[in-house]
Amino acid sequence: MQRLIIFFLVSFAIALVTAPLFIRLLKKLKAGQSILHYVDFHEKKSGTPTMGGIIFILPLFVLAPFFFRFDNIFTLVILISTLGYALLGFFDDFIKIRTKNNMGLRAYQKIIGQGGIAILVAIFYWFVNPEGRILVPFFNVWWDIGFFIIPLVVIILIATTNSVNLTDGLDGLAGSVSMFYLMFLGMFIFFVSNLETIPEADNFTLISMITMGGLMAYLVFNTNKASIFMGDTGSLYLGGIIATLSIFSFMGLFILFLGIMFVVSALSDIIQVIYFKKTGGKRVFLMAPYHHHLEKKGFSEAKIVVIYSIVTVIMGTMLLLTFFS
Repeated sequence: MQRLIIFFLVSFAIALVTAPLFIRLLKKLKAGQSILHYVDFHEKKSGTPTMGGIIFILPLFVLAPFFFRFDNIFTLVILISTLGYALLGFFDDFIKIRTKNNMGLRAYQKIIGQGGIAILVAIFYWFVNPEGRILVPFFNVWWDIGFFIIPLVVIILIATTNSVNLTDGLDGLAGSVSMFYLMFLGMFIFFVSNLETIPEADNFTLISMITMGGLMAYLVFNTNKASIFMGDTGSLYLGGIIATLSIFSFMGLFILFLGIMFVVSALSDIIQVIYFKKTGGKRVFLMAPYHHHLEKKGFSEAKIVVIYSIVTVIMGTMLLLTFFS
């Protein structure tokens, strides 16, 4: 426990110290975020520095040499795959900054990048887990789904990275929900690893705590009114780290419940698009994803962040209690 706390505090300190430097550098480089035309009520945020995900990504890779060994193959796959998602997001952010609009990579280019990483991770995971073992939340029973673990892992990775990306629409929202997700995931890994063997569980818990520390420092600068946005660099990285840590801990299905607010973001967006096309322009929500609907209803950004965080904490607590029932 002492080791976890030390890594958490060091990560927090690294991010807290480097954040103002990154903000100053990004402002100097004019790396400002362009706002989508249909989110006109966020127009005042235009020009806020983006790519802030670097702030909470940096501590993990600075601290990795202190806990990583080259025989930690699972940890290595997690680090490489999440770095891949971060780089994909970086390219997207770079194009947005370069072209001065919010289009970035085309949708098919993102899916190819996300899918390519997901497929490689899924194939590796099947080789090391050929029985396709996965823990079912709430019931705490194990399912062996064999080869079908490959498409499941691909779906989890693509869905999670896109869902976190969609949730990153308000100051502090994606960062807060991700931080609480990782807090509970770290606890789940600890409890499950005491009952079943999770390879490199200590490293997984450390990665959760280090990312949490970086996120907490980042949120100092990202809560409303934000001084910096995480950009796709940060949101795709968070989706990648959440998904891979959950998958390699046999808890990929936990994302449906612990990550319920990510699910809400994705489903609300899908429902809105399908209904809009089927009805010739009618809408289910005032605006999608759902957090923008709440904004249109008059909720402040800070209140929405609190609601999303509370729901995540409640769901995490409910899941945690099942370990003691």
